[in-house]
Amino acid sequence: MSFVVETRGLTKRFGRRPHASTAVEGVSLHVGEGQVYGLLGPNGAGKSTTLKMLCGMLRPTGGSIMFEGRPWQRDDLYRIGSLIETPPLYPNLTAAENLDVRCTLLGIPRGRIAETLEAVGLAHTGRKRAGQFSMGMKQRLGIALALIGRPSLLVLDEPTNGLDPMGIEELRRLVRALPEQGITVVVSSHILAEVSHMADHVGIIANGRLAYEGALREGTDLEALFMDVCRRAAGVDGGRADRSADAGMGGMHGVRSAYGTHGAPGTAGAKGGAR
Repeated sequence: MSFVVETRGLTKRFGRRPHASTAVEGVSLHVGEGQVYGLLGPNGAGKSTTLKMLCGMLRPTGGSIMFEGRPWQRDDLYRIGSLIETPPLYPNLTAAENLDVRCTLLGIPRGRIAETLEAVGLAHTGRKRAGQFSMGMKQRLGIALALIGRPSLLVLDEPTNGLDPMGIEELRRLVRALPEQGITVVVSSHILAEVSHMADHVGIIANGRLAYEGALREGTDLEALFMDVCRRAAGVDGGRADRSADAGMGGMHGVRSAYGTHGAPGTAGAKGGAR
């Protein structure tokens, strides 16, 4: 499988030695072309820091990032769309005008504005200014800004923030349709049920390290798997967690883990199984 994004020993420390704090250490992700990859982890585990390094918002302390088979460089940002933390909106402009600014800055054809707004459900907002949008509408406009350049990789950090149940369902449909348009997605969320409905592969970061990575199959209890992997990473109730995690990993194929490889090597997981 060709990887759109691959990290090798990715590390980020803040501060200067000997008092530097390590946020991410030795993370090696493998995001295949056409995947919806769910990046999971407890609060403070290093998910957002990892995504910010992928998007050029933070410089890695160590390790490397490969994008589409070659070392990551700044020009790759034209091929990466992202929504991390607060959507970068101009509150005094309409949705279409916000996209028009992005098109002007990046040299993107303005003909894409209408279709992008339609894709995120904002085609009928008219002259309403973004500052008057609900939180969910602002989130969708942020996704539109990330999609307008037709990226090969879309990075979403907690994209369901502020969305009501209908908005979450619409976002789910949008994300699942993106691989058919040639867009690979990395989505981070603390809502495991949403990731299980969207993703076909998952990675679990715990204590700044990638503790688990594999294909998500139908019937996998993602919550149980997540809890067991995090307990193992923390060294809590190790024996029981090891046994139950191995049982939970029976629903995952070709797993890479900081604690060894589980499942049948070379066996592809059923893409699109658990939705």
